[in-house]
Amino acid sequence: MKKIIIAILVIFIGTTSCDSGFEELNVNPNTATELEPGPKLTNAILRTAGDRFENWRGNLIYSSMMIQHMASIGGVWAGDKYLYNAQWSGAWFERGYNDQVKIIEDIVFQLETDPEDQYSEEMLAIARILRVFIYHKITDLYGDVPYSEAGRGFIEGNFRPAYDPQSEIYADMLNELAEATAALGTGTSQFGTADILFDGDQDKWRRFGYSMMLRLGLRLIKVDPTGAQQWAQRAIDGGVMQSNDDTSYVEHTDGPEGINRNGNGQVFSADDDMRLSDTFINALAGDPRLRIYAALPDGDGDRNTSGSNDPAMQRGLPNGLDATTVLNIPGGDDINNFSEPNRNLITAEDEPYFFQTYAEVEFMLAEADIRWGIAGGDPAAHYSAGVRAAMRQLDLYDVGDQSVTDIEIQDFLTANPFDAANGLEQVNTQYWIVTFLNDIESFANWRRTGFPVLISVDYPGNESNGLIPRRLRYFEREQTTNPQNYQAAISRQGPDQFTTRMWWDVE
Repeated sequence: MKKIIIAILVIFIGTTSCDSGFEELNVNPNTATELEPGPKLTNAILRTAGDRFENWRGNLIYSSMMIQHMASIGGVWAGDKYLYNAQWSGAWFERGYNDQVKIIEDIVFQLETDPEDQYSEEMLAIARILRVFIYHKITDLYGDVPYSEAGRGFIEGNFRPAYDPQSEIYADMLNELAEATAALGTGTSQFGTADILFDGDQDKWRRFGYSMMLRLGLRLIKVDPTGAQQWAQRAIDGGVMQSNDDTSYVEHTDGPEGINRNGNGQVFSADDDMRLSDTFINALAGDPRLRIYAALPDGDGDRNTSGSNDPAMQRGLPNGLDATTVLNIPGGDDINNFSEPNRNLITAEDEPYFFQTYAEVEFMLAEADIRWGIAGGDPAAHYSAGVRAAMRQLDLYDVGDQSVTDIEIQDFLTANPFDAANGLEQVNTQYWIVTFLNDIESFANWRRTGFPVLISVDYPGNESNGLIPRRLRYFEREQTTNPQNYQAAISRQGPDQFTTRMWWDVE
């Protein structure tokens, strides 16, 4: 798998850049008729995992800070204090369309219009599932976004795509998942090992598709509870992930170029200003995962820390502080008194990047049982399975002798059994924990459920009146390169502000 990643990089090196608008974003870098779809799929998956640019800005600076997985006293990490930085806020939009949408739309078009009928039906089904995954992250960050006309500049000459209402985007994404999963067969797809998620395993792609259907179906809970139940039931009946073997993740390497490396890991290699939030550290009290997630830096702040990961010594940094106000809390005179993401275990550039995990699915099944009793009627069993899967999932990192033991897992479940009276909060708090470093998803699920309960900060000059933001603001250049469609979107959805709620996030 790692050799394939390196080989594909040679083909695609230099194909993307920080382009100025959709006209440039949609210039096809390859000429589709000259490349097989397999190498393109490899590239699309790597681009979907993201490079340092968009992960630093959209996933970490904003989502992880707002959702209180991490904290910072530095001005760069604007999301900690709900400050607006145009480049940071628009980064996932910019790179999403440039590096992800453009490529996946090219693949889908090539497979749909194959004149020689040389590509199998399941190849198109796999590409459609990946396309849904790409778009759902973009729309969940921004709301109404280009969808039906997006990525079609080279194909149709439309360089200024309309923004679709999120309600229509969600309806189409769910329909795409229904059709794509139904089109998958058995055995290995024609993509073969070019598929660096599942090595062409159609059964795994089907379970991924239905698991995505479950995620998107539950996203409707506040705006269409009946539809949410129907889509959740359809996903469960179709067959969601069954074990950690079904988890969807990219196995990264440490080079030779950026897209082979874990985008989050590239950030941690370059920056040491972030710390773990005290909200996250406190939630992990008594949890054996704390020693894997957290470590105190060396006294000199060495990025390649050999500092302690003793759970008893970990201490989180409160959100919303700066270099002056941090001095008002005990230990605030030295930022190295506060825990950071464990650089020895989970933040290296060759660590996995998760798309969706089996643990997440089990927590969603627990919620489906709490709400409707449609996943077997035993939310406690799904909660326990989710906790076990979340702790075993950490073995995919290079954790060595720090791996959580089966005894520790059982001890945790004994001390923290399923609590029916607070079931929704309990399972969604666990969902928040297991999606650490996948913070765009953490942010979306928090807005959907309200869990965990977070206390917002009110830093001077913040953009949301001291409220945790409900979305990110669009890529600012859209105001000049696609002005009519941009204006139509904000006229329909509401002002392009952090506090504007998107379609599925009603009060």
